[in-house]
Amino acid sequence: MGCSKNLVDSERLAARAAAAGWDVVFDSNDPGARVVVVNTCGFIGDAKEESIEMILSLAAARERGEIDRLYVIGCLSERYADELRAEIPEVDACFGARSLDGIVEELGAGHTPATTRVLSTPPHYAYLKISEGCDRRCGFCAIPLIRGPHVSVPIEELAAEAQALAAGGVRELIVIAQDTTYYGLDLYGERRLAELLRRLAAIDGIEWIRLHYAYPAGFPEDVAEAMRDEPKICKYLDIPLQHIAAGQLRAMKRGHGGDETRALVRRLREAVPGLALRTTMLVGYPGETEADFEELLDFVREARFERLGVFPYSAEEGTYSADSLADDVPDEVKRQRAERLMSLQADISAELNAALVGSTTRVIVDRREGGTWVCRSERDSPEVDGEILVGAPDDALSPGDLITVSITGADEHDLFATFSRGE
Repeated sequence: MGCSKNLVDSERLAARAAAAGWDVVFDSNDPGARVVVVNTCGFIGDAKEESIEMILSLAAARERGEIDRLYVIGCLSERYADELRAEIPEVDACFGARSLDGIVEELGAGHTPATTRVLSTPPHYAYLKISEGCDRRCGFCAIPLIRGPHVSVPIEELAAEAQALAAGGVRELIVIAQDTTYYGLDLYGERRLAELLRRLAAIDGIEWIRLHYAYPAGFPEDVAEAMRDEPKICKYLDIPLQHIAAGQLRAMKRGHGGDETRALVRRLREAVPGLALRTTMLVGYPGETEADFEELLDFVREARFERLGVFPYSAEEGTYSADSLADDVPDEVKRQRAERLMSLQADISAELNAALVGSTTRVIVDRREGGTWVCRSERDSPEVDGEILVGAPDDALSPGDLITVSITGADEHDLFATFSRGE
């Protein structure tokens, strides 16, 4: 459940279980799965509810005898293990997010190299987690309470993991962390994300490198230079900005203001021509006025983000905002603001997509679905962004192919294309 960082943890656990003789599947509905491990999310209210619903569903299956054992790991159980044990006795054991050792011991598994994973993604792309934890103290975020302080993985280890993934057929690496731009400060005394990206770009077999979760405050300028100069680094950046109103950013303890945010967006677009920016915004945070929200709408109209997601604020216990600020924006107002912002973004996305009709672009083939090849450009990350639906015969392509297509149509989410040539 939850984010791609959890997914990497699950893949590492799967490798250790497989090495111990378990048959591993990533589908709790598989009738052969007699032991189920739920890796939970505890980031925001909706995600916690989704995790709890999954646990309850599996607890009922265990009670019916459809599975033999049920374990809960991850972020939710890091914070609420005692409550889960008390409220859902069908769960055999709970283990937190900071170590896999407890569940590994429970499964009778042992140590495997850090580079070993059983991929749950299609074999042509994989996530590369470059650090754990976070040193930021954003007012709304419980991640530092759950995952602990920032700890970078050494460059050599990450290069070895990437090489192992490439040897297994991975062509696209998606670089993730709680805060990717902080990478290296704890190990090397300086930010070294750009150096890492260039090192990954030198690995044979890796064709695309995509960067997620870049924190805006103190953004390292050499990262933009690497994105501009290295053909393998996608002209794509996931950079959660959260808001633009100065008072809101101060209350969120983001460490940057509205003017700095606008300047950063301008610099990034100038430094990396053709850059696709993905961001997330938080609406209904304590103290958000209608004027604050209107300023946010104006900013989104001005910045014209290629990709944007919205979260209504939910108070997470133990965070600054939950403990110190009144949750004074009504839920209905939060919902309405989220809908208004997404409606605006839908219009922007439709316009940006329409402008691509008639162009050609390079895409990676993900899968065959409903008589169409489902692909992505370097502007699209899996699961969260749009897709490019390509008309071509069944035997024309294979997942993992990198091809050039001609864009023939568009809607607010996806593009439609025809196969132009192979590469």
